[in-house]
Amino acid sequence: MQSWRRKSLWLALSASWLLLILLGGFSLLRLSLPPRPRPRAPQGWPRWLDADLLQSFSQPGELPEDAAQPPRAPHGGSCNWGSCFDTSKCRGDGLKVFVYPAAGPISETHRKILASIEGSRFHTFSPDGACLLLLLSLDAQIGECSSMPLQWNRGRNHLVLRLHPARCPRTFQLGQAMVAEASPTVDSFRVGFDVALPFLPEAHPLRGGAPGQLRQHSLQPGVALLALEEERGGWRTAGTNFSACPWDGRCKQDPGPGQTQRWEMLPNATFCLISGHRSQAALRFLQALQAGCIPVLLSPRWELPFSEVIDWTKAAIVADERLLLQVLAALQEMSPAQVLALRQQTQFLWDAYFSSVEKVIHTTLEVIQDRIFGTSAHPSLLWNSPPGALLALSTFSTSPQDFPFYHLHQGSRPEGRFSALIWVGASGQPPLKLIQAVAGSQHCAQILVLWSNERPLPSRWTETAVPLTVIDGRRKVSDRFFPYSTIRTDAILSLDARSSLSTSEVDFAFVVWQSFPERMVGFLTSSHFWDEAHGGWGYTAERTNEFSMVLTMAAFYHRYYHTLFTHSLPRALRTLADEAPTCVDVLMNFLVAAVTKLPPIKVPYGKQRQEAAPLVPGGPEPGPKLQAPDPNCINQIAAAFGHMPLRSSRLRLDPVLFKDPVSMQRKKYRSLEKP
Repeated sequence: MQSWRRKSLWLALSASWLLLILLGGFSLLRLSLPPRPRPRAPQGWPRWLDADLLQSFSQPGELPEDAAQPPRAPHGGSCNWGSCFDTSKCRGDGLKVFVYPAAGPISETHRKILASIEGSRFHTFSPDGACLLLLLSLDAQIGECSSMPLQWNRGRNHLVLRLHPARCPRTFQLGQAMVAEASPTVDSFRVGFDVALPFLPEAHPLRGGAPGQLRQHSLQPGVALLALEEERGGWRTAGTNFSACPWDGRCKQDPGPGQTQRWEMLPNATFCLISGHRSQAALRFLQALQAGCIPVLLSPRWELPFSEVIDWTKAAIVADERLLLQVLAALQEMSPAQVLALRQQTQFLWDAYFSSVEKVIHTTLEVIQDRIFGTSAHPSLLWNSPPGALLALSTFSTSPQDFPFYHLHQGSRPEGRFSALIWVGASGQPPLKLIQAVAGSQHCAQILVLWSNERPLPSRWTETAVPLTVIDGRRKVSDRFFPYSTIRTDAILSLDARSSLSTSEVDFAFVVWQSFPERMVGFLTSSHFWDEAHGGWGYTAERTNEFSMVLTMAAFYHRYYHTLFTHSLPRALRTLADEAPTCVDVLMNFLVAAVTKLPPIKVPYGKQRQEAAPLVPGGPEPGPKLQAPDPNCINQIAAAFGHMPLRSSRLRLDPVLFKDPVSMQRKKYRSLEKP
């Protein structure tokens, strides 16, 4: 009898443990650090979201090895945003940053940081007018320690920036200063006050940066490789039978083909297992992110970068290292759709926030500006969906539906009206015929004439059915892309006074734009190409099947791009457009392509007018060809962006009945749809 009871008890315990492993493995996919973790004592067992199903399991407090440990006091004492930062200094112009000059020689990393800040819209040369005083201390390359600045004021409204671990002890107390540090430990990180940065290698590019390495758009069934880090800096890839591989980077029994590879080969792996130790794990985390290899972090002891705003549950898996077998089992159970979504998110995050020093620095400043404006400055959707918060300026709007690239997320459509902005250059005349054609559009809400001419304004203008407003410009080409408060619609039809369009062409182009509000929709196109002979980029306005730009002398786009052009582009690029007016089309197309990662859209344009050689804004009188900008223009812009964002296309959208033999009375765009 006793023997039967012992057997029954043993079977019951075995069944309970098996059920626990199954439940733990399948629910592990929900294991992750919350977007804004709080400093706490080291955890023993994971905090399961379905803990009610695991009541038979010992609670963490009941385990002797997991007894609560008093956390280390974070640097800066009890400082938080409300008590140690004076937001009153940020009123008016918002966040303005002053950088303390270096006392001695600076490293290449230091130069990159300075260039990133000075090229941003946050920079100021006056410490008195600054909201934030930034100190680049503890230089990693030179190894010299920074001294306390004269305006330290106990560190109030200061940010100590450190992209690499310190090589020397601190020479002064941080006091009330914030710390932006690469991979800070969880127990010393002050949530909502400090900023967690990624661990960047010394050779990280200043701007642009290498794109994400994921090239596989759909998963191959049965192919799921696991990459395990090795001590010498390489990675070992293993097959799908993970159970034979313990967490030490070696397999007791080889589960299949596996080999040590450089990190550039990580896109071949689906998951990257990364230990929680701080030394090399943070750098490997960034490598996995770029490669599109889903990071699987085992008990990380460091704060994930920009965890205050980035939802890492969409791109990484965080689990307890003592449950490795359950982790591996859960990875095998993930559906291809889940895996693809995680990998795609790694590529977005890499490109938006981590691919260059400039993006890391601008993200840091954007996080601090969000704190100043409040939590509504950038909703989570803007931070965690393309194109990201750096390209969705909170000074324009805090609502996703006001931006051109979130209509799909919001399930909305742009409004059904547009504003025509007609630029009259130095030699232009009042475009009376063009005004009449545009005003005849059923979608036109207003016409604005930007007068950038030395001649006095005409006393009388043609009568139109829509409101007409004349704006006195500053005689600069960049005036065309200023965010005028008089523009009341989302859609802008940008026109040159010497353009020639019919009402049907305007109507059809606007209907097309409503379906693609994030893109530029234009009538005249041009292309870029790589010139092997000169070792640079070239530009052609020849009529070909392929194009990558549309001319802004006749194009629809969202008014938000005026805000980006004026407040986001470096001042040097706007000056280039003013000094070389033929570069303005290239610059605007670069900007939109960098945001959308998509080409523009071409719509039909009257053949007889196209052969009459329309002009590039600011160009000479009509001639036999479109005037192409100086080749140096496109190369200067590409260098400033750090990469070539333009995408080529062969798509042209025409009315459905363009060539169908039906009655002209039945055709909607009669001037376009002539047989």
